This record gives sequence, C-alpha cells and structure tokens, in this order.
Amino acid sequence: MRRLALIGAAALALAGPALAVTPDEQLKDPAQEARARALSQELRCLVCQNQSIDDSAAPLAHDLRVILRERIAAGDSDKQAVDYLVARYGDFVLLKPPFQPDTWALWLGPLAVLMLGGAGVAVYMRGRAARADSPLSVADEAEAARLLAADKGD
Repeated sequence: MRRLALIGAAALALAGPALAVTPDEQLKDPAQEARARALSQELRCLVCQNQSIDDSAAPLAHDLRVILRERIAAGDSDKQAVDYLVARYGDFVLLKPPFQPDTWALWLGPLAVLMLGGAGVAVYMRGRAARADSPLSVADEAEAARLLAADKGD
C-alpha cells in the first residue's frame, strides 16, 4: 500500500506542469492547438518568470494562454500572435529575448564578465611571474644563505 502511495505521489508531481493548460482553454482544431502549445512554450509567465505560460498555473499565465489561442483562432500567424503579446507586455514576455540594442547587456554581459575576469587573472599571473623572476637583494641572499647553513647544521 505504501509503495502504491509513493508511485501515485510521484505521478502527480510529474504531471504538475501538464495540468497547467485546462481543457476549457484548448482549441477544437488539433493543428491550432499544437501551434498554441508550441508558442506558449516560448512565452514567459510574467508572474513565475522562469516558467513558460504553458507550464505555469498562475492566473496571468492562463489569461495569456487564452489570448494566444484567441489570436490563433482568429487567423493570426504564429508571428502575429506573438507580436501581439510582445506589443502588449514587452520583450520580457519572450523566454528568449531578441538580440537588439536594449538587450545587448543581457546577451553580452556574461561574455564581458568572463573576459574581464580572464584579463584580471592574466594581469595577476604576469605580475606574479615578474616578481618570481626578480633577483634577490643582497640582504635576502645573506638571509637565504644563513637559513641554508642553519638547516645543514641540524
């Protein structure tokens, strides 16, 4: 009995995202519904932010799914339906924002941080190598000789 309960709990946990799209939202035409599901995987839930509207159970995600399906049922192309939502909610509604001037920091920021970090490491290593290659001062040589002689005496 316990094993059956665990299997049931696992099945419900895995079925969570699939329950986000309710039957009353779905379009009657299977081709249109397939388009809507594919497009809703590319649109961000504005509440959850890390989920697509297809996976989110938030009320706003439900509203976005309904609007998307209304646009598709009205005859909009995929681009027109997505453009309608982008015009209404901005590029933030896209899970993969376009590469344009206002999103350059988003796309190029990680590369810039990586390059700055690499340059910092290179400068540090160059300075460390320069210090390692510098000759010892007379006082340092005398101290090293004294330590070596003391070590040999032990």
